Amino acid sequence: MVGVAAIGMTFVIMTAGIDLSIGSVVALTTMIIAILLNKSVGPFWAACAGVGAAMLCGLVNGLIITRLKVVPFIATLGTLLVVRGLAKLLGNEQKVDAPRTWLRELLATVPADRSWMLVPPGVWALMVLMLLASLLLYFTKFGRHIIAVGSNEQTARLCGVPVQRVKLYVYAMCGAAAGVAGLLRFSRLNIGDPVTSIGMELDVIAAAVIGGGSLSGGEGSILGSIVGALIMTIIKSGCTHLGLPNFTQEIITGCIIVTAVAVDRLRHRQ
Repeated sequence: MVGVAAIGMTFVIMTAGIDLSIGSVVALTTMIIAILLNKSVGPFWAACAGVGAAMLCGLVNGLIITRLKVVPFIATLGTLLVVRGLAKLLGNEQKVDAPRTWLRELLATVPADRSWMLVPPGVWALMVLMLLASLLLYFTKFGRHIIAVGSNEQTARLCGVPVQRVKLYVYAMCGAAAGVAGLLRFSRLNIGDPVTSIGMELDVIAAAVIGGGSLSGGEGSILGSIVGALIMTIIKSGCTHLGLPNFTQEIITGCIIVTAVAVDRLRHRQ
């Protein structure tokens, strides 16, 4: 889940932006999917609606940043609260149980009769998204525009790059990635939970920064972000197996973020 969301965050960070609303968007996605399943909507269309709503949230972020000229940190901090509130409103501040569907199998252990899959479908989805995102970033004109905007926005504008449109698309893509992460979260829980994934945006940002993304923009790596997500997951799993309290995990995550950003600044200074 962190890996999928980190793919979208990588694009945002490469444009020198940031998205703090990812955790709230994940929660909203789980709520929409659960509510639609309870209304007898097919699981495929429920999943599409959840991811579509997440993309819309990203699009709103992009519009606020590009049209209203609000700083990304403030804009996404505001939408973090708004989207979380909408998720609670949809469920009347309660979790929403959902009927059992094939969506539960996205992250379930691969059964013996399908051992050829090796890993659950959700992991294959991550690999496909990683491949598509890498191709988009490194082998298309749009990918070059993303790097140009993050490297020097004024120069990119003078060179004819549609800066505002690039930012709008990037935040919409980040919202869609958060929606897919929300779908995987629903697969794990099989409920709509308005308070799930609180603080997930910190793990996602940490994964992108550890993977080589620069908060100054212009630098980033899709594969690096996935490796960063694996590192964050291993740390959390290790803390859990060692029986360490939750606050220890939060302290470690915070230290990793500060250290990664400090190393990035030192590297640029040199």
